[in-house]
Amino acid sequence: MEVRKELLAPCGLYCGVCSIQIADRDDNEKLKAKLAAAYGVAVGNIRCKGCCSEEKFGYCETCPIRECATGKGFEGCHQCDDWPCDFVREFPVSVGREVMLRSIPAWRELGTERWVEAETERYRCPSCREPQLRGARRCKNCGQELALG
Repeated sequence: MEVRKELLAPCGLYCGVCSIQIADRDDNEKLKAKLAAAYGVAVGNIRCKGCCSEEKFGYCETCPIRECATGKGFEGCHQCDDWPCDFVREFPVSVGREVMLRSIPAWRELGTERWVEAETERYRCPSCREPQLRGARRCKNCGQELALG
């Protein structure tokens, strides 16, 4: 599997399964409209090429976690001895914080390539194997209930 560095969010929220990045990548206007309403932004602001790209979504532009990791010269928090830090403990979205707390130890253990493979696999429907968005509650393909996080 090819690892795209721009999708490696230092916090462990792998951008390859991020709804904003996927909506932008696929030019999915229906998903963009849903996300715009959820985030309280214009549909035109639903664009992102990944946390470590030149074109980041709103909050990600000023994310203190990314700034901290890159400022220390790290690819991600998995390389930091101070993890989990206050930036992670105080992350404003509880689901995101939970994913970080699960994901960073896995990244440390597996290394980057295997971690990306594991995150990609984690967000597949167990029934039909269709890729899912992080946070999906039901498979968009077969309707199977999901427990992704």
